[in-house]
Amino acid sequence: MSDLNKFDKYLSDDGPAALVIREHLMPVEGKDGVFFPATYAAGDGFPGGYNIDGDPNGTNVCLIDSVGAQANRIEPLFADEKHRDLVPQVVVQAGEKEVNLLEAGHRAGDAIVRCSSLQQELQDAFKSLLKGDATALAKIAPTSLVFGVWDSRDTQAKLPRLVSSTIRAFNVRKLTRSAQFNPATEYVNDKLLDEPTDKATKDAYAERGFVHVPATGSHGGVIATGGVRRDAVLGLAALRHLHAAKDQEKTITLRRYILGLALVAFTHSPSSYLRQGCLLVLDPERIQENEFVEVYASGERRPIKLTHNDALQFATAAAKAFGVGKSETVPFDKERAVRDVKGEGDTKTKGKKGKKPAEKEAPNAE
Repeated sequence: MSDLNKFDKYLSDDGPAALVIREHLMPVEGKDGVFFPATYAAGDGFPGGYNIDGDPNGTNVCLIDSVGAQANRIEPLFADEKHRDLVPQVVVQAGEKEVNLLEAGHRAGDAIVRCSSLQQELQDAFKSLLKGDATALAKIAPTSLVFGVWDSRDTQAKLPRLVSSTIRAFNVRKLTRSAQFNPATEYVNDKLLDEPTDKATKDAYAERGFVHVPATGSHGGVIATGGVRRDAVLGLAALRHLHAAKDQEKTITLRRYILGLALVAFTHSPSSYLRQGCLLVLDPERIQENEFVEVYASGERRPIKLTHNDALQFATAAAKAFGVGKSETVPFDKERAVRDVKGEGDTKTKGKKGKKPAEKEAPNAE
């Protein structure tokens, strides 16, 4: 069996519906260690803070790292030395900053690339996608086919995520913490600064570190009495919906290429560091409960052994057969951005009297 067809069963309609990884994690301090989940802004009835569903003091589930956050941690691996030849390195020069498309939050649908000289090429690629041909998009932004994309500001073309990963903690106890800032000296008492006479000045003194500032009852992390788990899915059934128009041979070549990238991303060992106060590692006492399985439509789960090097070897062969798109650096175009803000040149369906329908935020947008 050649490197090219070794995973063809994943492209077959009677193949697995998905690959699934389940890993039990724990804080580096130990199972009873305190760690910090992501915090979110208030909105839509959510008070802000940690995303905890259920009773905060009992049976609940706490979101530690979202699907979008995990994708943003994994996708940039395709810019490193070991993996960069698998995909085109498309960079937008925005002023003094260079932004790789792999770092753009909305991938091929992001404003940073839409407002560059690639605008027309990307628009054409999305139009081709709507007609059933993902080849052009795979030549420019193949990771958009792996991690999902929605061209919500233009053609409305949308692709689901093939690779998704989420970290959750179970039955968490929410903690708070308090602190007290003490200035290096008594600026007001020692006549180094005048006594503040209004709220604006008092606030400025506090903000700039000239007075004592207490901080009480702020987020203090959680203790997960029910453990922490990472769940990752590679949706093979969704992958099989990708086409290169009606050309069967080109469709197989395209699917192999995207499968290779997806397997590389899926088998990549994620960083243990998520944020300050959140450093998670495998739970050695629950290693036997971890899963890496093929899941079939029947519900059958078959354990598999697939290393990152196996995935990389296959992806390299598949990329060569497909032909990786060209790498290039293009400038951000301010004039395009101005026209984009005005809605000029997009292809969204217009409503009555020339008005565009209101956009809905992408359910998987980052």
